[in-house]
Amino acid sequence: MEYWQLIILFSSCFLGGISIFFFPKSNANRLKLILSFSGAYLFSITVLHLIPHVYSGAGHTIGLYVLGGFLFQVVLEQFSEGIEHGHIHTSHHEHYVFPLGIMVSLCLHAFLEGMPLAEGHQHELLFGIALHHIPAAFALSSVLLQNKVNKKNIILLLVLFSTMSPLGFILSESIGNGTTGNISVYFDKIMAVVIGIFLHISTTILFESGVDHRFNRRKLIAVLAGAIIAVLTLFAH
Repeated sequence: MEYWQLIILFSSCFLGGISIFFFPKSNANRLKLILSFSGAYLFSITVLHLIPHVYSGAGHTIGLYVLGGFLFQVVLEQFSEGIEHGHIHTSHHEHYVFPLGIMVSLCLHAFLEGMPLAEGHQHELLFGIALHHIPAAFALSSVLLQNKVNKKNIILLLVLFSTMSPLGFILSESIGNGTTGNISVYFDKIMAVVIGIFLHISTTILFESGVDHRFNRRKLIAVLAGAIIAVLTLFAH
């Protein structure tokens, strides 16, 4: 593990979150291009690298864990309200309301996203996850502001959220090295669950490209760029 990887995971998320204090909310739409790129990139990396790796080292029943991860993300989104996709929902609360369900589910999601980074393909995945967290953190900050959470607490919550993927990375590396005991025998199953989560997140981003569910030219270019760069990683080693 190299510390610069942890720094990128943390800083991309944290800076994406605090940017809401410096940019007008109307500029949030510009983050959708980043979201489209990262969605296509994550999907492509999952298909090209993660799925073949897991299936090569496990039996055909590993697909049950991929499906389980996909469905688990469906459940998480009942609480997160789609913030991991960069969705910003308008709040009608006039007083302070802490969105506990959103915060817990989003932190769990980010923690699990960091886990595949220890099992090879670190550089390929690292930047996709980092880009994906920028609009997610921006959306989280927006929801917290709408729920009358003060600026100091928003920053503290962003710090908490930003540490989740690095912690998932650290734990998964510990599991992969066998330093956590017998849990290492379940590593492929854990990775399969995360693959299911990635598949749900990335495909949802791609299909929810706009209000009318149609790609505009800029988003199409962003999606194609994400896929092409992911394909190029096949020849980078």
